[in-house]
Amino acid sequence: MAGEAMEEFLRQYGPIGIFLGAGFEGQTALIVGGILARQHILQLWLVLLSATAGSGLVDHLLFVAGRRFRSHRWVVRATQQQAFAKALTFIEKYPVGYILAFRFIFGLRIASPIALGVSQVPTWRFTLLNIAGAVLWASAFTLAGFIFGEAVHDLLGHDHHAGRWTLTIAGGIVAFVVIFWGVRHLLRRRQTAAQTAAQDN
Repeated sequence: MAGEAMEEFLRQYGPIGIFLGAGFEGQTALIVGGILARQHILQLWLVLLSATAGSGLVDHLLFVAGRRFRSHRWVVRATQQQAFAKALTFIEKYPVGYILAFRFIFGLRIASPIALGVSQVPTWRFTLLNIAGAVLWASAFTLAGFIFGEAVHDLLGHDHHAGRWTLTIAGGIVAFVVIFWGVRHLLRRRQTAAQTAAQDN
């Protein structure tokens, strides 16, 4: 009964979770979405659509923030990060390729669309390439999850227990990423606090 309730919950709210995860967290939501598609809990096209929409919309909003609100403290704070300067360097050298590929570069996901907004890249060009980049990114990681789910399914067999094991592994991936990002966030806060204290002294 618990397993059936979980599957029903994932069918109803999984696309929303994938949409938000693709926009704010990263590729883990897409991999899990691909696994759920392999389990026939979600349809593959729906996972791809949710991931593409979430990523494309959030990155477009960050681009607009960088372009329209350059003097806002949140944008100013983002421009002071080391990742921002690195993103600008790539944008100046490879503007088209970078818009298509920045989602695949670890550590530059949030800074990149803001840097693109501050840069001289035309809005229409970013919009078109952002959509194409979101499609490529969503397809790559969703299909990776789908293939991973199929490999696990083949390893464990094709009965109902294999499906449960696949979902358990998917849950383990989510838990690992949550813990990883939580620890990373705490370390960043400590580093920021240490830098602030050093500046005050």
